[in-house]
Amino acid sequence: MSAASLRSRLRWLILGVIALVLLPLGVFSMRRTMHEVDELSDGRLAQSARTLQVMIGNIGPAALQGHDGEGVMVPVSNSSMQKLVLHGHTYESEVGFQVFDRQGHALMVTGNLADLPPPAAGQVGFVDQHFGHYRWRLFTLPPGADGVVVRAAERYDSRRDISRALWLEHVLPPLIALPVLALLVGWAVRRGLRPLDALAAKLAARQPGSHDTLEVAEAPRELEPVLAALNDQFHQLEDALERERRFSADVAHELRTPLASTMINLENAEASRDTREADAALADARESLAALARRVEQLLSLARLESSSRASQRSEVDLLAVARTVIVELSSVIADSDAELDVTLPREPLWVSGHEAALAALMRNLLENALRHVPGGQGMVQLVVMREPAHAVIEVIDNGEGIPPERRAAVFARFHREVGSRGEGYGLGLSIVQRAAQLHDAAIELLDSPLGQGLRVRVRLPLGTAPGAQSQR
Repeated sequence: MSAASLRSRLRWLILGVIALVLLPLGVFSMRRTMHEVDELSDGRLAQSARTLQVMIGNIGPAALQGHDGEGVMVPVSNSSMQKLVLHGHTYESEVGFQVFDRQGHALMVTGNLADLPPPAAGQVGFVDQHFGHYRWRLFTLPPGADGVVVRAAERYDSRRDISRALWLEHVLPPLIALPVLALLVGWAVRRGLRPLDALAAKLAARQPGSHDTLEVAEAPRELEPVLAALNDQFHQLEDALERERRFSADVAHELRTPLASTMINLENAEASRDTREADAALADARESLAALARRVEQLLSLARLESSSRASQRSEVDLLAVARTVIVELSSVIADSDAELDVTLPREPLWVSGHEAALAALMRNLLENALRHVPGGQGMVQLVVMREPAHAVIEVIDNGEGIPPERRAAVFARFHREVGSRGEGYGLGLSIVQRAAQLHDAAIELLDSPLGQGLRVRVRLPLGTAPGAQSQR
């Protein structure tokens, strides 16, 4: 069974709440109204009896005796008298009265109560009694000074007619109004849920990979948290997809060099007829494959750092050890580049707080980028790792073609390559460097090279604390 729509649920819930509130109120109001009607009718009945008692007192009981000594019969709505008819209803037959003397003899009685026995001795006030085919409401006054007893009566038919009229008045309009109310509630619910329809339409029309903020015109306050949560989820999803795209590109960029080195060594081993040369080439290929495995592990570590909360969980890293490891990894690349590499390292460990894999990727990409863009046979590359009062500094200087100052801000874009640049690449090296620097709160500067031409890249990282000194503290 399919779930009901939100519109249908809201419509029936609203109608149910209205019915739940109005029906008890209607029943309570009807009971109160009927109670008031009964009190009003009883008051009218008592007033009629007292009026009649006053009139009899004024004329005297003897005036009520007939010529034969019997009481006066007042014919009410019988066949020989004209009936009092108002709006198609005969009222006279529904009311009547009786007047008795001290001995209980009828002095005056209406025709519809002629056979009703006199009240018992001491019976006064209101009482209900069945007489004939009807139920009557009787009111008896205490005997007056002259001993006359007056009793007024009213059939419950009149009260039932009033009750029926009241029920129709109270129940019929709501019964007629409920279908109209259902239509109006349905219209109001549809109108109130228009922002949800607009949100659904925008979600359906949203293109994959879109970075646009999801907005709904005149969104109600209740929908604002939903929009904020959706935009936050979209942002996180796009960041995750962007990380995946970056990782794929980084893998292709980072693995290209060790794979090429491995292929060259294997080709040299196949082409060589000297066993010792072949063994050396295979050993170099083995080292290149080992470097490839380390590079893959570093890439995975960098990807995990970017995609998890562990990016804020740093450890103390020695930049001196990282620089030595990177130089060993790039030894074959340095040899093939036919460039002169000048390395200046500190004599003591230089500690920074960060991630070893990210720092190694930063230094490796800076060196590879410099080696790729220096002129063949005359290339000069300098790697400098040094300490400042509050920072550790990494500098890579080359005498390549350099980058004009007005273009230096654009080189950090992914897949960006300067027109006319030497070497092969995919424009990812400086992008990886920038991301690694961001993980370490480092500043990157692109400056003019002191070698006459080329580029000087300076990365300044906050100094860390040696592990031993940190534990002592």
